[in-house]
Parts: sequence; C-alpha cells; structure tokens
Amino acid sequence: MAKHFKTILRHMLKRHTIAVFVICFIAVVAFTLFGYATRKSVLVTVAPGATVTDVANVLKKNELVDSASSFKLAVRGMGGRIQVGQYEIPRGASAWRIAKMMVRGDVATTKVLIPEGLTIKQIKILLADDSSLSGDVDCMPGIVAAVCDVADGDVFPDTYRVARGTPRLAVLDLARRKMETVKEKMSGRKIPKPLQNWNDVVVLASIVQKETPRASEMPIVASVYLNRLKSGMRLQADPTVVYALTDGLGDMQGEPLLTGHLKIDSPYNTYRNAGLPPSPIANVGSAAIRAVLNPADTNYMFFVADGKGGHNFSNTYEEHLKNHADWREIKNAKK
Repeated sequence: MAKHFKTILRHMLKRHTIAVFVICFIAVVAFTLFGYATRKSVLVTVAPGATVTDVANVLKKNELVDSASSFKLAVRGMGGRIQVGQYEIPRGASAWRIAKMMVRGDVATTKVLIPEGLTIKQIKILLADDSSLSGDVDCMPGIVAAVCDVADGDVFPDTYRVARGTPRLAVLDLARRKMETVKEKMSGRKIPKPLQNWNDVVVLASIVQKETPRASEMPIVASVYLNRLKSGMRLQADPTVVYALTDGLGDMQGEPLLTGHLKIDSPYNTYRNAGLPPSPIANVGSAAIRAVLNPADTNYMFFVADGKGGHNFSNTYEEHLKNHADWREIKNAKK
C-alpha cells in the first residue's frame, strides 16, 4: 500500500514539475517576443559629422547597447559607415540590429497632414508647430528657390510621410511639387466658361473649398458661382472677405463676420469687385478642383447654410430670402 502511494506521489510530482516547466517556458517566450515591445523606443539622432564612436557613446549612455565597442564592431562588419538622420531605437534591440538600421539609413518617419482649405500662412504655422520637423518655414535672405515664393494655391493638401527631422521647407516644397503634378494631370481638361485658364480654376476652387467641406456639395456650389459669373453678378463670397480682413490668414479666429466687413476696400472683396479675386484664397484638394472642372448643371444663383453642415440652394432671390430666414431661425434656436 505504501509502495503504491509513493508511486502515485512521484507521478503527481512529475506532472506538477512538467506543468511548472511549461508555464515558465511560455513566460520566457512571451517575454522574449513581447517584453521589450512594451517599453518605449528611444529617438537617437545621427548628426552630420558625427562619428561612429560618437553614436556608440550615445547608445551606451542611453543603455541601448551593453558596450560601445559591440556597436562599433557591428558597424565595421557592415562597411563602417552610418547615415545621418533620426532613428527610433527599440529598447532590447541588439547592437547588430541597431548598426544595420543606421548603415541602411532606416530612419524614423513621421506623417505631416496638410488639411484642405488652409492658407499658406496657416500651413507655415502648422509646420512650425510640428516638433518632428526641423529648420525654418521661410527661406533665408538671398536664397532663390521656387519654395521661397509659394503663394496660396501653389501647394497640394495631403498627408506626407517624411523622415523625422526633415526640414520644414522641404515638406512645403514636397507639397508644392505635388500640386505641380496635379496641375499636369488636370490642366488638359476642358475649362468651363467663363473661366479662361488653370489659374481661374484654382481661384474658384479655393472659394468652393472654403464654402463647403462636403465633396458631394462642391459641384453645386461651383455651379452657383459660375452662373453668377456668366450673368455678370458679383460672386459675393464671404471667404474672400475673410481673406481680405485677415491679411491672407483666412481665419477670423472666433470673431464673427459682420455686415460692415463686407465694405472692406480690397481686390479680394467679391462684394465690391466683379469677377474673380486676383489669386486663390486657400490651397485646394482634388475634390474642389474637379467640382470646378465638372460643375453641376443647375440654374442656382444663391445658397445659404441649412444648419446641418450643408446648404440650401435657390434659383431666385425670393427663395433665397426664405431660406435665409429659415437659417436665422435655426441659428437663433441654437443660442
């Protein structure tokens, strides 16, 4: 009986030992695969002129490698040269892996979003506030380059993935060159009358872009302004007045647009001046450009906000007054 009990006990202990071993093995594997991933990476900058020894010492100081010599040895084995840039180094990465990243130039990247409808002034503020970029947003005196003279309508709003530490002017130039590409693709299309050239298309597209965020509504808004131009009516577009009032910033910064503002003496004020303003009042996306090139076929001459993020359109001034009264009622109800 005692012998049988001992056999059972040994069997139970053996099973327990195996279970503990399995649990420990799983824990080790889990730590190996995922343990370091939960720790934050460290951003390491390889500046122009920095030597492999300089970088090795930085890595050792930040406890990213066990020894500086191990990193230098790995770099030497891969050719001995590392590339300038910012690198996102995960804690726990081997010296060999870090060396491989820097030899290949696998720099950390960042996304820069330039929203549709911003002015150049707003875009420069956005870029200046992005800490993942470097340098100034304006060219140094004496520098001659296309990016130094960018104006509204010259850059294409989009999301740009660039290396961390990319100069701000380089990002702005990337957006400028993207707009040149868009122009090449679209400028061969038929331009609706009475517009005459690509600049006219972008100018009207910038007004459409500022009037509505809804891509589905843009062709209708474009048709209203084209109908006004054809009839000789002034555009009377509020965004052009805002552009004039804010000296090209394009944002009232919370202040209301008042009736008295519509009298401002500016070539951009389409309440006082017939035709298009002299240049775009914002930077436009593809939807606004396509809307102008392919406007809706309407007889609409007026539109006003509907209180739901869109607009009510009308053919006559009488209809417009009724829609405007409805909008005032909705606006007052929200106060």
